[in-house]
Amino acid sequence: MVKKIQLALDRMTKKECIYYIDETKDFIDYIEIGTGVIKEYGMNIVKEIRETYPSIKIIADMKTCDAGKSETEQAINSGANISTVMGFSNINTIKETLDAANTLGGEMLIDLLGISSKEQVTSIYDIGARKFCMHIGKDMQSKGEQLFTSMFDLVDDLTDVTVFAAGGINEVNIKNLKGLPIDTFIVGSGIASADNPRKAAENIKKIVSEF
Repeated sequence: MVKKIQLALDRMTKKECIYYIDETKDFIDYIEIGTGVIKEYGMNIVKEIRETYPSIKIIADMKTCDAGKSETEQAINSGANISTVMGFSNINTIKETLDAANTLGGEMLIDLLGISSKEQVTSIYDIGARKFCMHIGKDMQSKGEQLFTSMFDLVDDLTDVTVFAAGGINEVNIKNLKGLPIDTFIVGSGIASADNPRKAAENIKKIVSEF
């Protein structure tokens, strides 16, 4: 399977979002509109980015943990292809997000931030989830935590799943992730904080193409 790159846009202005998309669009597969950006601008920014970039897949990082149907409908109806739901949510909430996304022709990405129970992940898989994100959050990164091999044990015996990974990935440390069952590498500041965002995205794309 061809490895993919997801550009994560968060903690930035709308103008900055557009700048980073324009700089990297030749090398990315997904645009992630981050939770902070959505909280700042509402669903209008999802709509605007969809209109401006009609061919790129958009992930709305809603981080839904309740009101699953409503929030998923907001995201998909605004132009997102994929919305996110937290894996620690009540199983009924996760089921509602999956059902709503399927009805509207979208998909759900299950964020496994804070999840360490394989049984919990399997129960989510059993109701139809097929996209999972291994996630080391910003606050965890600030304490030195990084993506580690055993995290992926959570999904190692699940079939037909797509695995995303987020957690301080950049063009230097991404090489340490070679061999892990990651389908999509989520990169935020590793591109946005680079001296040359376009070149950083190009380098990351080249590295993962050789995995």
